[in-house]
Amino acid sequence: MGKGAVEHDGLVVRNIGKTYGAVTVLHGVDLDVRPGECVALLGENGAGKSTLSSLIAGLVTPDAGGHMAWRGRPYAPASPADALHAGIGLIHQEMRLLPQLTIAENVFVGRLPMKNGRVDRPAMIARAQAQLQRLGLDVPATRKVGSLRVAAQQQVEIAKALTLDARLLILDEPTAALGDAETERLFEQVRRLKAEGVSFIYVSHRLAEIARICDRVVVLRDGAHVASHASAQVPPAQLVRDMVGRSVDRLFPEVSAPAADAPVALAVRGLTAPDGSFRSLSFEVRAGEILGFAGIAGAGRTEAMRAIVGADAIAAGEIFVAGRRLALRSPADAIRAGLVMVPDDRKALGVVLQHALWENLAYSNFDQVAPGGWLRPSRAVAFADGLIRRLRIKGSAAQSAASLSGGNQQKLVIAKWIARRPRIIILDEPTRGVDVGARAQIYELIAGLAREGMAVIVVSSDLDEVLGLSHRVIVLSRGEVRGSLPRFEANSQRVMELAVA
Repeated sequence: MGKGAVEHDGLVVRNIGKTYGAVTVLHGVDLDVRPGECVALLGENGAGKSTLSSLIAGLVTPDAGGHMAWRGRPYAPASPADALHAGIGLIHQEMRLLPQLTIAENVFVGRLPMKNGRVDRPAMIARAQAQLQRLGLDVPATRKVGSLRVAAQQQVEIAKALTLDARLLILDEPTAALGDAETERLFEQVRRLKAEGVSFIYVSHRLAEIARICDRVVVLRDGAHVASHASAQVPPAQLVRDMVGRSVDRLFPEVSAPAADAPVALAVRGLTAPDGSFRSLSFEVRAGEILGFAGIAGAGRTEAMRAIVGADAIAAGEIFVAGRRLALRSPADAIRAGLVMVPDDRKALGVVLQHALWENLAYSNFDQVAPGGWLRPSRAVAFADGLIRRLRIKGSAAQSAASLSGGNQQKLVIAKWIARRPRIIILDEPTRGVDVGARAQIYELIAGLAREGMAVIVVSSDLDEVLGLSHRVIVLSRGEVRGSLPRFEANSQRVMELAVA
């Protein structure tokens, strides 16, 4: 095909590549997306999905030799503005919202509606509010984005995309922070826009979603196009083999039951938030037990966990670790008691991206790497090397956390806390944005911590994850416990019945 030739009236990508110095991250990739079509773009972290998406969206310039066409004309965006002007928008996995601005201002930033030479704020707020309602986000469009939890911010990102008059939207992990109800509302919007001729490139690690919303599948591995499927009705096991080049026989590990006489590691009694985001929350988790928390976005799961570890204030209630009542003034009090938490937003709350792995691991473990108050880098590096080997982190102690894939960053956050040998670890969205191979490793790690006698709490929007890992599942709805299901009773239907009660 000649440089100007076009095969159809959608997006045509031919022989696109990208190198950074001596490292080739994308080479010779072809991709077609026809009008009204949703194409799944799959691959492990580091496979080249984000680079390809960035090339199409004008964030990155491709190497010479390849070319793109869009709607029948050559397409070579020099910036995201060029791509948006052409009708192509990218919704990032890592959110790019401005926390000090309102939801409406974020949705329309850079393209504020004007009237008589001034910003038409009533129109801007009304249009943003309408999009939020379609997505099921019941908050005012005048609220500051910085006050929203991660799941709500993700919906704002999606609302921003849907208000663009785009003909091709690239959705990078759009449901990573969403529950089933919010995901279904998004899918309804995608189906409606597809019927209007809008195209989608859909990047996700949630393989169960692919068959529901996508028309075809393209798989990348190590920067190359390794597989295509003319239909999205492909067994997940086949997609896993395509992505990792091998079979992942069992995603969830065997979870052995804790001892019947295992002591209670954590007891929560009548916990209530000042803002009512959770009320009268009571539960126990025993040593060696994995306790799952399920519920739709806004159920109060993350808010409750933050309060339990002292990150947020409580209005009422008590927390006991190993039978001792905690007087929490800050997370440091919880950490000293053996209660730690892996947060839901690893980049904002879990790691210092510009700092080295050994530095990140040292920050939470100065008592081990700097006894007496003096830090010896050689001691800290040796400490980090041991954790890197134990958790199979693909990186060296000296490299920056920003250079790691999402899955390895998540293992880094887990590593810094399990190094303290806590009694209880809370993992909020432990595999958000993590590929299948790294996900299986994290699941095995979680099961291993329970086998060693640690009490583990898993909070996740991925219902399969909660069901596959947990000995018991607690379901929250509107800030209250609606039920506690043992493993043999917990299934998706029962959980969702309680979640919407």
